[in-house]
Amino acid sequence: MIRFILCVIVVVGFLILSIPILFVEWIIGKFNPMAKEISSLRIVQAVFRFILWISGVKLTVIGEENVPTDVPVLYIGNHRSFFDVPITYPRCPIRTGYIAKKEMEKVPLLSTWMKRLHCLFLDRNDLKQGLKTILTAIEKVKSGISICIFPEGTRNTGEELSVLPFHSGSFKIAEKSGCPIVPISMNNTISIFEKQFPRIKKTHVIIEYGKPIYVKDLDREQKKQLSQNCQKIIEDTIKKNQALL
Repeated sequence: MIRFILCVIVVVGFLILSIPILFVEWIIGKFNPMAKEISSLRIVQAVFRFILWISGVKLTVIGEENVPTDVPVLYIGNHRSFFDVPITYPRCPIRTGYIAKKEMEKVPLLSTWMKRLHCLFLDRNDLKQGLKTILTAIEKVKSGISICIFPEGTRNTGEELSVLPFHSGSFKIAEKSGCPIVPISMNNTISIFEKQFPRIKKTHVIIEYGKPIYVKDLDREQKKQLSQNCQKIIEDTIKKNQALL
């Protein structure tokens, strides 16, 4: 329970103490918007790294060289834990927004930071609003911001190594913007917290970045099967990496 309590203290403490930081960054943004955005990125990345350290997460990272650092990308990954974001976000080389569930927008201060970091909120029960969110994500990518989405649509609490069916709409972001797709495969994140809620346990996590997929290089049939093929890449990767735990 000590790790859980420490993580709560860090998160709540940061959100409260960051109020003046938000104000300072607002001022910076008036003169240099890019400096403000990079500063926000690095601050939150540092907080997430600290949370992982407190939690005792040991990371094995594979294939990070596959992530382009000069162009925005669409990250797609399997989703089994609240820790999936703190694990992946510190490794984003450029400005990156996540697509989160609509309910997160109601959390004070947290939603303010998320909006600062170009996160978008998806209403899974409203198709029209969902489409609007995807269109906004496409514009974000075109402006140089990477987007990360978990195409399962929710956290998977099922069997070990299972992956829920991917929603094909997620891939429209890459199809319409022309950005590469980078698969993220994560093993064992559910063992950090969800398996023994509310305790946080020291855990070995494996994260692997797949080779970028360029939609423009795919033929018609491959484009039709894009979501299924990406799902298979992640399924095969997490099964392969399970032996490394």
